Amino acid sequence: MPMASSDKRKQTGKNRAFIQSLGHAWDGLRALFHYERNFRKHLAFGTVAVLAGLVLRLDVNEWLWLMLAIFLVLIAETLNTIVEAVVDLVVGTTYHALAKRAKDVAAGGVLLAATFAVIVGALVMLPALSRWF
Repeated sequence: MPMASSDKRKQTGKNRAFIQSLGHAWDGLRALFHYERNFRKHLAFGTVAVLAGLVLRLDVNEWLWLMLAIFLVLIAETLNTIVEAVVDLVVGTTYHALAKRAKDVAAGGVLLAATFAVIVGALVMLPALSRWF
């Protein structure tokens, strides 16, 4: 059954076309950027790393590691946001130890990814920086 244009945002079934899936994915990225302060911070740090990589003229392998680290952090932050939203949906404003654990573990995943990114950044940027001197 086709949806009326006013019901577009209230879809409950599967997407019928790739472009529809793409639209929902884009909506999700916009929501991440708009509502999640930490996602914006990670995106800003990733942008700074990319700019530094351009200045330092990284080689292809260095770019691959750098981009892997950046996207891993962004994906971890996305998954953290999903966990927080689902937990909040289930428990509301009441405290539950398992809800806290789920949120803490998701945040820990972001911390692991960010630590990996810092290590990769150091391993890639420091030698590239030393080539300048």
